[in-house]
Amino acid sequence: MELHVVIQGRKDLAEQLYQQLRDAIESGRLAAGAQLPPSRLLAEQLGVSRKTVSDTYTTLTYEGLLIGKIGRGTFVTPHALRPKGLQSAADLACAANLAKWQALPSPMRHPTRESTLRCEFIGGATTRSLFPQDEWRRCTQDALRRIAKNSGFYGQPEGLPALRNAIAGHIAFSRGVNCRDDDIVVCNGAQQALDLIARVVLEPGSIVAMEDPGYAPARLLFEAMGATVAGVPLDAQGIQVELIPEGTRLIYVTPSHQFPLGIPMSLPRREALLERALALGAIVIEDDYDSEFRYEGRPADALQSMDTRGIVAYVGTFSKTLLPELRLGYTVLPPAIRGAVLKAKQLSDQHSSTLPQWALAKFISEGYLLKHIRRCHAVYTTRRERILSRLAGDLSPWFEAVPSVAGFHLAALCKVPVNIPLLIERARQVEVGLYPLDVFFHQAPVRSGLIFGFGAIETLDIDPSLDKVRDILLQIG
Repeated sequence: MELHVVIQGRKDLAEQLYQQLRDAIESGRLAAGAQLPPSRLLAEQLGVSRKTVSDTYTTLTYEGLLIGKIGRGTFVTPHALRPKGLQSAADLACAANLAKWQALPSPMRHPTRESTLRCEFIGGATTRSLFPQDEWRRCTQDALRRIAKNSGFYGQPEGLPALRNAIAGHIAFSRGVNCRDDDIVVCNGAQQALDLIARVVLEPGSIVAMEDPGYAPARLLFEAMGATVAGVPLDAQGIQVELIPEGTRLIYVTPSHQFPLGIPMSLPRREALLERALALGAIVIEDDYDSEFRYEGRPADALQSMDTRGIVAYVGTFSKTLLPELRLGYTVLPPAIRGAVLKAKQLSDQHSSTLPQWALAKFISEGYLLKHIRRCHAVYTTRRERILSRLAGDLSPWFEAVPSVAGFHLAALCKVPVNIPLLIERARQVEVGLYPLDVFFHQAPVRSGLIFGFGAIETLDIDPSLDKVRDILLQIG
């Protein structure tokens, strides 16, 4: 590929070349570390003398914009000048809207690989060592063979038929969800499913009711769309349905394993929620993000399976059962909104990538997913028991666990005042990642505590990590 330089006429050739290369470097079009063509090759391309190119390279090297490496060539330096004269956000007509988006917090942002601590109690993350690499590799190879036989056209926005069929069978078997293949739309994670549903249901000023405390990324998404989010308090049975305000258009809940507290919604409360939503003409989003992992009692029916009027949109994800990086999720849509959501999906990204779709379809159909879930369940059971044992033991003066029967995180509320920010800071110094509960409260009174994810931390690291947490608590009082 040739370097884009345009020489006009036969005058000031060196100056033209110098100015264009300098502008390309300063603007960032030639990025730091980019290799320039050899002087002979560029001279032939432009129809100028080699000396003209060599002299220009020498001048830019003297100015610190290029560096010559013996035997390798000429490269843009890492310390090239930054672009000048660009508009700032404040100069733009959309400044206020940009500021609004920029100010949005990131309460569940995962650490980078470089900043990850040895022992992470972060929620929503999985242990890489548990991922079935060999099985996934075989499924990916099969997917590549299928794509090689494809016509080269775009896929359908709802996703591959093979994957939708596999998902329908899986959630009917594991969660009792009542759906057909045509009810399912494959998405780039559960977050896109929330975005698509909200986009077609909400307008600026629309009221959204959701649990408080609740899943902060969903609340921020709804608010960014101009909706008014009403935080609805919880009790021991889940969301307090009678407090859902009049005029609510969308209700967002996590009934199987409430996020972040873990409280399961009782059957009477589920029935009341459906009745309330029907009376309001509202759509209910049921986010069933990690209920595959259940440890106690009998499973409750999915809210979607109780819905006889077509008002529940069921949202699921494979980020929790496989890997977050796969970004594969889905939604089971009620007929009334399916057409609109499909149009929004098409306008958003046309369709989700077909390679992981083919791979996941085979992964499910071959029984690998169920096998993987059972394996993870055994591991997570042990980890959960260790954390609960410690919270009931030497950590009990400070924390009490919130009763929870599913998922792969649990919440612990403070029994006495604890300086949570200081505790988190001190824990990070000894390679233990702790995460607060307070970021998930919206309008309800904040209750201090921690969220203990046990998907990413190795089992043998739990007790040593909690030993360090106990010691820090003794130090800070």
